[in-house]
Amino acid sequence: MLRSHCDLLLEMARKYIWWMPPEEAVEYPTRIVAQVMNTGIFRDSARVAESLGDDCLRMVLKTAEAGQFNERSWHYWHYRLGLAAPDQVPPMPVRRFE
Repeated sequence: MLRSHCDLLLEMARKYIWWMPPEEAVEYPTRIVAQVMNTGIFRDSARVAESLGDDCLRMVLKTAEAGQFNERSWHYWHYRLGLAAPDQVPPMPVRRFE
């Protein structure tokens, strides 16, 4: 589903994924979307939401890894996507070592 939006993902990777080449980053589309949701300007977040849809953003949020979202973005997107009331946002993902 995400790979069908390759042009948008490549554009967003150029802006928000600085630790790898954009052409490599598109192999990790959920990472690009999470990064835009976390650090993107409103216009870019709105474009991603409009193009990919709220169901896709919900999936990215539900499968987020530790460190992909800051607390502010975590709370905003849970509320914005109807996943939680403002006072009932689930805890952020944490890294576990086994």
